[in-house]
Amino acid sequence: MSLNLCVLPDVKPDENAITISHVRAYVIKSKEVEETGGGFADCHSQAEGHWILGTDKWPIANPMSYYEKYKARRSSWGIDAIGSVIVEIELTNGIKGIGISIGGEPACYIIEKHFSRFLEGQDPLNIEYLWDVMWRSSINYGRKGLTIQSISAIDLALWDCAGKLRNEPVYKLLGGKTKDCLPCYATCYDPLAAKNLGFKGAKFPLPYGPADGDQGMMKNIERIKQIRESVGPDFPLMIDCYMSLTVSYTLKLLELIKPFNIKWLEEHLPPDQYSGYAEVKKRNPTTILLTCGEHEYTRWGFKLLLDNNCADLLQPDVTWCGGITEARRIVALASAYDIPIIPHGSSIYSYHLQYAFPNLPMSEFLIMSSDSSSIVPYFGDLFTDEPLPKDGWIHLDANKPGFGVTINKNNLRRPYNRDEKVI
Repeated sequence: MSLNLCVLPDVKPDENAITISHVRAYVIKSKEVEETGGGFADCHSQAEGHWILGTDKWPIANPMSYYEKYKARRSSWGIDAIGSVIVEIELTNGIKGIGISIGGEPACYIIEKHFSRFLEGQDPLNIEYLWDVMWRSSINYGRKGLTIQSISAIDLALWDCAGKLRNEPVYKLLGGKTKDCLPCYATCYDPLAAKNLGFKGAKFPLPYGPADGDQGMMKNIERIKQIRESVGPDFPLMIDCYMSLTVSYTLKLLELIKPFNIKWLEEHLPPDQYSGYAEVKKRNPTTILLTCGEHEYTRWGFKLLLDNNCADLLQPDVTWCGGITEARRIVALASAYDIPIIPHGSSIYSYHLQYAFPNLPMSEFLIMSSDSSSIVPYFGDLFTDEPLPKDGWIHLDANKPGFGVTINKNNLRRPYNRDEKVI
């Protein structure tokens, strides 16, 4: 029996409310600009030679490592093929909010041709309602991946608008701060450089996977041993496997890396292998933590991870998993299981979430300089004032409303420029 007594009436803005006049979706104007500009919203859109694509000396294990043609560079199979999407939401009072994700022109199409109908003319503060209608209207073709990334970019733009309307940073809208600043670990090629830059720990990519056999496993151990010796016995180290391993290979790897004081092993299996993650966690022969979630979407995906006891901590990407609106649900859900959250990347968009909730103990910062030896903005040239870590800490400015950054629109192109009518 249903509890509903009737169908709810349309949600309309309150009288004299500031509303959404325009929704615009942009990509970077060319692949060359995206690569030379630091990737923008897609950290993998980099020029040849960048460490994040894999190097001649050390490749990066990934789901395509089974095929010789695609082993050497992740760009060879198109990790960077989709590219950035940037959403600008303009309000009737002239305020503009910015949200980003991966999605490129396909995401622009979804945003401009489908989701814009739910947004223009609406109150930008009705974020829960707007998220719900976008989610429900795209279930038939969405639920994960590109569609949720499109919703994420819109959602982040709405939160940016909300902060600017209230003249407060987003973390204050989420309940205020639970910490004065954020400790950061670095994801990089060279953990020693990260240590020298003041980061509180470092994560590096696993070079080889199951297709490389016993020789590849030994090269993995060689690399891990080399890194541990370079940073000393106590500096926290983590390993990113990027969806590349199997259950049996992971268990063997865990056994072999026992001597090297590794903090966690990340995303060792493809994201839909819930039973495999549960099995590895159950049979883990070490005290090394097991993590995943970077490529999971929405509260329902994370509930599967939690219910199946798949991980010791979870790593949603705020720009992919459904935006701030869905990320805070994931945070609340994980807190009920006493599982901490350490978001993947996301820079400013995760920093505000981390400020606001106590079960997000630290932040990830990807060192996006080509050789991973110096700090540059995670989003490249996309913003003019992205906050950067200093001595391993991120500080947010309480006087900057919204997400506190300024978009650089010089390199943007709008592929689906609809006839714009102010509502």
